[in-house]
Amino acid sequence: MNWLKSLFRVWRHECYLVFTDIGVILFFFALPLGYPIIYTLIYNPEVVEEIPVVAVDHSRTAESRELIRALDATQSIHITGYASDLAEARRAWAEKECYAVVEVPADYAARIGRGEQAVVSYYADMSLLIRYRQALFAITGVQMDEVQKITAERVMREGGILTTVVSGLPVETQSNILGDQSQGFASFIMPGIVVLILQQSMILGITMLAGTSRDRRRRNPLGIDPEHLDAGTTVTLLGKTLCYLMIYIPLSYYILDIIPRMFELPHVGAFMDYMPFIFVMLLASSFLGQTLQVFVRERESSFLVIVFTSVVFLFLSGLTWPRYAFNPFWMAISDLVPATWGVEGFVRINSNGASLSDVSRYYMALWGLSALYFCTAWLLNRYLYPRRRLKSGNAM
Repeated sequence: MNWLKSLFRVWRHECYLVFTDIGVILFFFALPLGYPIIYTLIYNPEVVEEIPVVAVDHSRTAESRELIRALDATQSIHITGYASDLAEARRAWAEKECYAVVEVPADYAARIGRGEQAVVSYYADMSLLIRYRQALFAITGVQMDEVQKITAERVMREGGILTTVVSGLPVETQSNILGDQSQGFASFIMPGIVVLILQQSMILGITMLAGTSRDRRRRNPLGIDPEHLDAGTTVTLLGKTLCYLMIYIPLSYYILDIIPRMFELPHVGAFMDYMPFIFVMLLASSFLGQTLQVFVRERESSFLVIVFTSVVFLFLSGLTWPRYAFNPFWMAISDLVPATWGVEGFVRINSNGASLSDVSRYYMALWGLSALYFCTAWLLNRYLYPRRRLKSGNAM
């Protein structure tokens, strides 16, 4: 009973510190509540449409005009005009009148008539990859349609009665998109970003609380924190963790369930599959934050921790570069980040409908990280934290 009473006292005291610190409230509540909405609005509309493209038609034949009209009829490309040569097209490009140039060679129609391969050049502005991707998909689709039509005409001309049994290409590729069916950027990146936001905002708040405690110790002539609550190391860690979980479990439901429904993002996973998974990630993040808090000497230092690690953790999560392509060193580092496993597992549950058993590897990895960071937090807070407090008092 005494242990449970101590646990309740630590939980209540940590809640008091959280809800009386405007900075911690900002990062515990405003950041998880506001960032998903801001990011999703930035990435909407998800698919780029009507990309301005200038055509350079050296062929000036019916075939080349038909090709350019087909490109203009796609959802992604809008032919804003014609240029007499590439130099004129480059000027339009430099003045941001277009973001791509399609050049049809002079022998385009002649090569097609002879049954040879005709080459159409596409020059793209790579400043925004999503534009390049959408335009390339549109050009590829038009190209396949042209190949199908030319093949049918060639069979009609050379094969006679074979035209009654030949339709389309010899081998047809059918695309079945799983998860991100809209192929939108927000649908692709937001499910992973929100998991990283949960981890980073929690660590930021925890380290800010630790930096505030250090500031109070420096201001106290005895070098102690007046708000310090004497309790065992294990009780302290678990009591603080209960406080953080009490705050972040409802926030997780808001971020992972309400936000996708609000913006119609991919959301096919079951609540009972992803919430237990996210619970363990929050547990590991809490112990990671309580490990890092020992090294925070000032309140402002928490900002440096988050700014430095956020971009690194984003890359290590596999959202921008697949994890299987990492070298062994970075793979090992990424394995130590709770959000890495959180992103991997949650995306599979949320976008592809995986069950908790399907992501058991990531689930068990998060339990392993929870145990690891509980041990590091316990050791550092048990042996290093008191020495720093006494050293600060002697210096004063």
